[in-house]
Amino acid sequence: MNELYEHQESVIDKLDARVKLVFTLVFLICLNSLPVGVWPAYILFFALICVEILFSQVSLKKLMLRSLISLPFILAAIPLIFTGPEPYFQLVISSNTWLSISHPGLIHFMSVLIKTWISVLAALLLSTTTSFQTLITAFQFLKVPNVIIAIFSLMWRYLSLMIQEARTLMHARASRSGSTDGKKNSTGSVFWRAKVTGRMTGNLLIRSLERSERVYAAMCSRGHDGELLILNKNNPISQKELIWLFALSMFCILVLSLSLIG
Repeated sequence: MNELYEHQESVIDKLDARVKLVFTLVFLICLNSLPVGVWPAYILFFALICVEILFSQVSLKKLMLRSLISLPFILAAIPLIFTGPEPYFQLVISSNTWLSISHPGLIHFMSVLIKTWISVLAALLLSTTTSFQTLITAFQFLKVPNVIIAIFSLMWRYLSLMIQEARTLMHARASRSGSTDGKKNSTGSVFWRAKVTGRMTGNLLIRSLERSERVYAAMCSRGHDGELLILNKNNPISQKELIWLFALSMFCILVLSLSLIG
């Protein structure tokens, strides 16, 4: 399973996965280390990710839709608007209703929103332009513990099986939720649907545990010792790619340094 990766004959796609991974980590660390409300720095980081998207030839529409995964994290930061420090200003909704909005809290919320969205775009760009196998190789290059790499690899490879199990449960529920009035997918009350969803979630958890035990037993019977077999593990990184990595990383560090000093 590697649905995120889209092979493109682009400059970004041809870069070594280790270069892309290291730069993405530097980019994310520098971006999220920026002070609150440093709008020029945010614009520079956003411009940099836009240039990468342009050179990657990735579908902008698809990338924007996938970036909606950041929405839960953004929603979790909404209370900052109303619970932040003074000064406050009133947002009048009606003659008897108003909201007290913290100006520093609003700036903090906007900073979290921008950082989260740009971070998700950077991670999506990495996964869209890098195959899973080469990404695993890059993790090994960074000396990530083999246990973590093995967990990440198995999680990604068997995620499609869990999705298939969930779809099977959904089809089973739909086939048992027929009605006599000719309406399709008739459902009961909200309480009934919540109870059924809870049972389905528990059933999916049990099936996942059982499948993981079967997979582990099958791997052990085939001599798996916990080490992942990676091809082309020691391919050298070209000097040109190292120069680009150094230049872009220094740009991110320079923007961060100027933001902290200013």
